[in-house]
Amino acid sequence: MSRPVRVRFAPSPTGPLHIGGVRTALYNYLFARKHGGAMILRIEDTDSQRFVPGAEEYILRSLAWCGIEIDEGVGVGGPHAPYRQSERRELYLRYARQLVRDGWAYYAFDTAEELEALRRDAESRGEAFAYNYAVRGRLATSLALPAEEVEARIARGDQWVVRFRTPENEIVRMHDLIRGEVEVNTSTLDDKVLYKSADALPTYHLANIVDDHLMEITHVIRGEEWLPSLPLHYLLYRAFGWTDSQPEFAHLPLLLKPTGGGKLSKRDGDKMGFPVFPLFWQSPTGETARGYREDGYLPEAFINMLALLGWNPGTEQELFTMAELIDAFSLDRVSKSGARFQPDKARWFNAQYLHRLSDPELAAICQPLLRAHGVEVSDERAGRAAGIMKERASLTTELWELISFFFVAPTEYEEKQARKFWKGENPRILKELRGVLAAIDDFSQENTERIVHGWIAKRGYPTGQVMNTLRLALVGAGKGPGMYDVTSFIGREETLRRIDKLVDTLQPFE
Repeated sequence: MSRPVRVRFAPSPTGPLHIGGVRTALYNYLFARKHGGAMILRIEDTDSQRFVPGAEEYILRSLAWCGIEIDEGVGVGGPHAPYRQSERRELYLRYARQLVRDGWAYYAFDTAEELEALRRDAESRGEAFAYNYAVRGRLATSLALPAEEVEARIARGDQWVVRFRTPENEIVRMHDLIRGEVEVNTSTLDDKVLYKSADALPTYHLANIVDDHLMEITHVIRGEEWLPSLPLHYLLYRAFGWTDSQPEFAHLPLLLKPTGGGKLSKRDGDKMGFPVFPLFWQSPTGETARGYREDGYLPEAFINMLALLGWNPGTEQELFTMAELIDAFSLDRVSKSGARFQPDKARWFNAQYLHRLSDPELAAICQPLLRAHGVEVSDERAGRAAGIMKERASLTTELWELISFFFVAPTEYEEKQARKFWKGENPRILKELRGVLAAIDDFSQENTERIVHGWIAKRGYPTGQVMNTLRLALVGAGKGPGMYDVTSFIGREETLRRIDKLVDTLQPFE
C-alpha cells in the first residue's frame, strides 16, 4: 500500500455502544494491526440534541475491556487533536464556506414550517418532496436570492443551512472493498445539509469528510447504513479537490436478529434474554441495559464471537486469539449479507474460553464472587475449586453456585434428593461410613477413595446408594463433582461435621 494504513472508529456519544459498533471497531482494529497501521478514535458529537452524558466514557471503557487498543484519538491524544468534533466546529464552517465560494454548495434560508408545507403540497399531488436541482433555484437560497439579500439575512442573524449542490444527471462510479463496483445517478439524490447555523455545527457528511482528510485516513470501514451516503461523500472529495488522497471504503453487513429478520436491537435482547451492549449501562434518566461483562462473558470470547459475525477465515477454525484474528483477517472475506446473531453460540464461545482458564486465572474471577458472599480464602483454594467445576460452567456468573458448597456447608437439603436417599438403611450406612472416614489419616483423594471403596466392597453395599447419601450430606443436593474431589478439598474434619449435621437435623423419610 502506498500510504501507511490509518483507520478510524468514529462513534457518536448518543447512548451505550451497540455490539454492532464494537464489531465495526474490531474490524478497523484488525485491519490496522494486520497492515502495521494506526487505529484512531474520533468522537462524532455534532448531534447536540442526541448527546447523552456518560456515553463517551462508556465507549472508552468498552473498547478497553474488549482489548481494542487506540493509537491516536480521544483519551490518547495525537498530532491531529482535538478528536472530538464539537471542539473543531470553527474548522467546519471554514470548509462549508469554501464549498459555497467554489460553487459546490449554497445557503438555504427555508424554515422548518416552509419545508413542511412543501412536503404536504407534494404529498397532496401524490409525489415525494425532494430538495434538489428541481427546486433549489426557486426557493429561499443563495442560488435564487440577490447576493445583497443573502448577506443581509446572514448579517441580521437569520438561521440558515449550507446544502451541497448535487450535480444533475451525472453517474457517480464508486468502489467498495466488500461490495465491489457501485453506480448511482445524481438525479436520484437530494441536496444534503452540510452545516447548520442554528447550533454552529456541521452534519455528519461534512464533518467526517473533512476530518478523514485532515487525519489522513486511508480506509473507512463502517456499517452498511452509510452506503446510501457514499455518492455524496465521493462528490465531496471531488468538490474539495481531494480525490488523490480519498480513502478506500468498506461497508460492513448488518448484525441481524436471531430470527434473521431486521437489525439486532436492544428490544430483541430484552425479549430473548441476552445483552446487546458490551458493558452494563445506566442512562442519566436511570434506564439500564445489561452488558456482556456483567452477564459473565470473558472479553476474549466476546471478541472471538463478534469477529465471526460477518467474517469467516476460510477454514474450519472457530477459536482465535486476538493475535490469530489479526493474522487471519481480511476484508475480502467479509460477507455482503447480514450476519444473524445466535445467543446460544455466544454462550458456546464463552464456555470454550472459560474451560481453558488456569486455576490462577479462575481465582482472579472467583475471588470477588466469594468475597461478595462473605467467603475469604486463598487464591490457591479459590482457583482449585473453580478448576474442578469449570467444565460445567458457560458463564463466570455461574461459578458461585457451582463452587459454593466447597466453602459453605449446606443449610438445607434438596427435598427430592433427601426423599430418595435419606431413608431405609442409608442413615445407618452413613454413620458407619463416618467411622471409616474418621480413621483415615491420609485424606487425599486417592487414598480416601481406595479405603472407602474397599469398605463398600467388603460390606456389599450399593456404591451409588452410599455415594449419593454422602453427597446429600456434603453438598445438600444431587449435583457436584466426584465425592472424593469434595472430601479432599474440604478435609476430614469438615467432612465429618457435615455428616453429623445431616444426621442431627434431618429425620429419615419413611
